[in-house]
Amino acid sequence: MPHHADHTLATSLQRFTRDVIEASSQRPLLVDFWAEWCPPCLQIVPALGKVITHYEGRIGLVKVEVDDGENMKLAGRYKVRGFPTIILFHRGEELGRFSGARPGRFIEQFIDEHLPVLP
Repeated sequence: MPHHADHTLATSLQRFTRDVIEASSQRPLLVDFWAEWCPPCLQIVPALGKVITHYEGRIGLVKVEVDDGENMKLAGRYKVRGFPTIILFHRGEELGRFSGARPGRFIEQFIDEHLPVLP
């Protein structure tokens, strides 16, 4: 079983179009807008990792640290109001989002609801 790190990427304002918008045409991506100072952001990490592993590479995870340089502009572009906010992208489009630390079961239901048939 692949380790979830194989399906996780950190991105930035400069690389977002390539890493998320273009890459989401290959497979759906969860984009985690997070901050180091935010306890719920750290609490959700294990659940996201388990979910990515569960889907065995059919879904990727891209992390955007909002405190890192210009990444707050990305949070503004996508109207992220609180952290963490997880946005599901597929074929360059936002399919849905949720905020706050949630358990793996919630995240899997969220994915299944927005992507009834995974590629």
